[in-house]
Amino acid sequence: MKMLTVTTVIERTVRTVRGLVDDVLAGARGPSPAGLVATSVFRLTHGTRLAGSSTTYRNRYVLVRVGRAFGAASVAADTPDPDGWCDASGSPVEVLLRDECEPLRIAALDAYLAAVRPFRDDPVPERVLLPDGTPEERAVARDAAVAGLLDVRPGARVALIGVVNPLVAAIRDRGAECLPCDLDLRTTHWGDVVARDAAEVIDAADAVVATGMTLANGTFDAIVDRCRDRGVPLTVYAQTGAAVARAFLGSGVDALSAEPFPFSQFSAEPTALYRYRS
Repeated sequence: MKMLTVTTVIERTVRTVRGLVDDVLAGARGPSPAGLVATSVFRLTHGTRLAGSSTTYRNRYVLVRVGRAFGAASVAADTPDPDGWCDASGSPVEVLLRDECEPLRIAALDAYLAAVRPFRDDPVPERVLLPDGTPEERAVARDAAVAGLLDVRPGARVALIGVVNPLVAAIRDRGAECLPCDLDLRTTHWGDVVARDAAEVIDAADAVVATGMTLANGTFDAIVDRCRDRGVPLTVYAQTGAAVARAFLGSGVDALSAEPFPFSQFSAEPTALYRYRS
């Protein structure tokens, strides 16, 4: 197996995540994934509670490394025990893209796309350096950068699919009303009821922000379709699946905050995120 040494970018319109996987398998997005190795496949579990909050975030990830890039996907709590994922280290990327496990496929796809077009070398985005600091300080800076992608008037309604309390605050700081939606959280830090139905908040919104977690839980395509149908601008806040979401810019995604691994919450030092506007 050869390692990826040349950056190759082929721009194509994409409509679904499955269609993007098929493009990669067909060699339409760069080098054949059959000739690239997933050097490392591993899982990571992370819990955190920010100061003054009653919410403990429990995040589970699967990560895949291809060349100089890491890909990541969120893993639901009820996913079968993924201990065997580590045994996938050294597999061809093509094998992982055909795996039955959705998070593993997304992480492999993310790693492939980030290796073909590294964020650090991409001339398109605005690079935002998050400052060193406490978890609270870095979360506020990160979510302010995400909210800065929103082009909304005071009083506008912004659906937030995948609730992060500092991002709720950042949306409100811009004078907008936040419509929170999440499959796990029931209330925000301020006691706001959190909806479970993404379609419900999209239909009531003037703009939508969705996290990269929607890629691995299978709801991303439906969210993009609903926003397209309503003509509502969609911003994606992606740690996991950042390179996957980037492929949808101009094809359902209007703006993207891409924060490839290692994520800001894993460091107290300055780290970068990349802001795209279609």
